[in-house]
Amino acid sequence: MQAQEIKRQLQAFLSGAEIIEADDAFLLDQRRRYRGRADWVVQPASVENVQHVMRFCFEHGIAVTPQGGNTGLCGAAVPDGGLLLSLSRLNRIRSISLADNAITVDAGAVLQNVQQAAAEAGRLFPLSLASEGSCQIGGNIACNAGGLNVLRYGTMRDLVLGLEVVLPNGELISHLPPLHKNTTGYDLRHLFIGSEGTLGIITGASLKLFAQPQTTETAWVGVATISQAVALLTLMQAEFAERLCSFELVSRFALDLSADFSKIAGPVDAPWHVLLELTDSVARDDLGDLLAEFLVAHGFDNAVLAQSESERQNLWTLRENISASQRNLGASIKHDIAVPIERVAEFVERCAPALQTAFAGIQIVVFGHLGDGSLHYNTFLPGVLGNEVYQYEDAVNTIVYENVLACAGTIAAEHGIGQVKNQWLPRVRSEVEIALMRAIKAELDPGNLLNANKLLP
Repeated sequence: MQAQEIKRQLQAFLSGAEIIEADDAFLLDQRRRYRGRADWVVQPASVENVQHVMRFCFEHGIAVTPQGGNTGLCGAAVPDGGLLLSLSRLNRIRSISLADNAITVDAGAVLQNVQQAAAEAGRLFPLSLASEGSCQIGGNIACNAGGLNVLRYGTMRDLVLGLEVVLPNGELISHLPPLHKNTTGYDLRHLFIGSEGTLGIITGASLKLFAQPQTTETAWVGVATISQAVALLTLMQAEFAERLCSFELVSRFALDLSADFSKIAGPVDAPWHVLLELTDSVARDDLGDLLAEFLVAHGFDNAVLAQSESERQNLWTLRENISASQRNLGASIKHDIAVPIERVAEFVERCAPALQTAFAGIQIVVFGHLGDGSLHYNTFLPGVLGNEVYQYEDAVNTIVYENVLACAGTIAAEHGIGQVKNQWLPRVRSEVEIALMRAIKAELDPGNLLNANKLLP
């Protein structure tokens, strides 16, 4: 069907404001690596209109690519023809139940707005990401987002109580009441969490809320090795239990880049750094003293504790600006990997020499969420500043991922598979698992219309 005929038929059930021209705001991914194509962008203003769009596309065999805030890093939201279905107009906060500690929202609600709505109700929605000012809840769910607070609160999979999903044929599955127990057969919501838009269009979700922290203590600790950082994590978990909210690892090189970019001096000098945070839902004035005494007693005295909110913000700015500070090095080949925490040091010690042997002068920026074993492992080739770096991607990825797999890890911790990594899926999932995934995809989307050629190889 030609583009103009598609538009004419869409106008039978969508307003003019819901059908717009496809431009780079929708077609170009955040890293400016992939530029897609689409006949039209549709932005339905209601769940019913999402159903109308999907019924129409199902009937006529038109491909559909769902898109949230377009903040993904794996090319999963870049269209390859057909319609791009943007959820941005579905952005309501539907309801908040303090009794259930739950908030129900549209899929297009921006994460920061959900955090704010929860805060105004005296609660915390704990998902925290660098892109929280623009990423959307539907995309967070579709990629099973993690972020800074997984150690205490879990990933998005742990935060979803219920989902509303439009299937490829336009049918609606809706289980939004915030039930904390519901053992009535297969829990289908977990099919869609982490499915990267390949099985259905998430249109709404009920999410868990928590008590707001009344006490926060933040420390930056220098250590000689990653193994020492892991030892500190183990001791902290035993001593402070669920109060340990964040435990971030930063290499010296990553800190130097961010300190220069942020115009903030590095807190301590060390080969490796840990940014950790304790929170308590009860107001208490002894938690900082307990943390300081604990660090000194266990020999971690190369440390700085934030004495004010501005000092705390400076510490987090150093962590959060690592990504932006890398841009001066040029385009990178990024890796969002995870290994068992006890093997993080082994991975880093194995992988860096292998890369340096294969690519003389390569620069490696290592940082991430040591508390859950996931790292951002970014590589920069000397003298290669633009997207021409991707001609070396297969060779770099082979070294990185082989070392990840040798340490019983995964090639995708929180960014997803998309179209960047799907050829590697058979290395982390068995033939039986991939066959089951394909069977589920074929049952729900027999025409392979929804986000085709993403995730599955």
